[in-house]
Amino acid sequence: MSQKNAVSVAEYSADSLTIDDIRAAAARIAGAVVRTPTMYSKTLSEITGAEIWLKFENLQFTAAYKERGALNALLLLTPEQRERGVIAASAGNHSQGLSHHGTRLGVPVTIVMPRPTPTVKVMQTESVGGNVVLEGETFDEAYAHARKLEKEMGLTFVHPFDDPDVAAGAGTVALEMLEDAPEIDCLVTPIGGGGLISGMATAARALRPGIDVVGVQAALFPSMYARVKGEDRDCGGDTLAEGIAVKAPGAFTSKVIAERVDDIMLVSEESLEKAVSLLLQIEKTVVEGAGSAGLAAVLEHGERFAGRKIGLVLCGGNIDTRLLANVLLRDLARSGRLARLRITLQDRPGALYRVMREFEAHNVNIIEIYHQRIFTSLPAKGLITDIECEARDREQIDALVESLRGQGYSVNQVELA
Repeated sequence: MSQKNAVSVAEYSADSLTIDDIRAAAARIAGAVVRTPTMYSKTLSEITGAEIWLKFENLQFTAAYKERGALNALLLLTPEQRERGVIAASAGNHSQGLSHHGTRLGVPVTIVMPRPTPTVKVMQTESVGGNVVLEGETFDEAYAHARKLEKEMGLTFVHPFDDPDVAAGAGTVALEMLEDAPEIDCLVTPIGGGGLISGMATAARALRPGIDVVGVQAALFPSMYARVKGEDRDCGGDTLAEGIAVKAPGAFTSKVIAERVDDIMLVSEESLEKAVSLLLQIEKTVVEGAGSAGLAAVLEHGERFAGRKIGLVLCGGNIDTRLLANVLLRDLARSGRLARLRITLQDRPGALYRVMREFEAHNVNIIEIYHQRIFTSLPAKGLITDIECEARDREQIDALVESLRGQGYSVNQVELA
């Protein structure tokens, strides 16, 4: 790789990444990655009370911005390093970018992934030429195994985020955003290990010294938040944003973030789910949990961003289709358009029919019916019926429930956790 990669990551200072590095990366990768659009969202602006511009990095060939940094690092390899090949540890998007461009350039690529990595990311990495090794339950365990293979096989390690060359490639996102939407005065960017926001903050500070740069992490994985703020926080759990679920943030990127990022915010899983759903419904674009984190922050912390001109990076679109379906259905349930009503009935002919007539009268559609006679605390002649249904809105469901209770039925709505 470049000369500066001959030193330990711990020796890098924030000054190891400059606007000149990012401009050089932009020239180096031009034409080999998609110059994705930056577009104003009228509807999201109305919903959030801010002016929202979206950078569609989910439109890259591998559906993530990671191609930029991976390609920049590959183009800086020596001929000997290219011949031997490279290795990386990745939850998915870095692996696809590195594999795609490594195959295109004739560089062998080995990727170590945690075992729980979504199947779609494993398949996509293999489909673009990467040799995938599944090892460990977390990114950190996969990372340790990759460094072991690096030494054993004489490969060059390409870090997914803690590398100035990778961060410089990521910073080209901000160059394009601020060129296409110069009115942006606030960048809200997801943080996992910190490569994307390090590059973007460096570019933004050089081009617009007064711009507000805000990072976002999932509340379950507040690793960079804790490091920069000097706090001790637990990291772990099943987050929708697995692409930024990093327990150990970058040593180099931490220095850049501490110097060039104004704030880091945490977002809940509910906000991430809502953001994924809104982007699909409103923008007709598929975004993974990590890619939705910027919008999730604006939704959850509305007072912080009200009236601002905000640039959001939709940094990845690789989400498992079954998971996406669950997210969309859960969002419908939270909004009141889907519901599960638990109704206590007497076990006699016509009991369910009479309840069904109320659903018809209120124009509420029944999706599924579940009868429970055995595992209940009711008398032997009683039963519990769970009815999943869909309606126009929450008010329509509430009117149905009120009507049923008015006729003497015991009705409870099963809520999401």
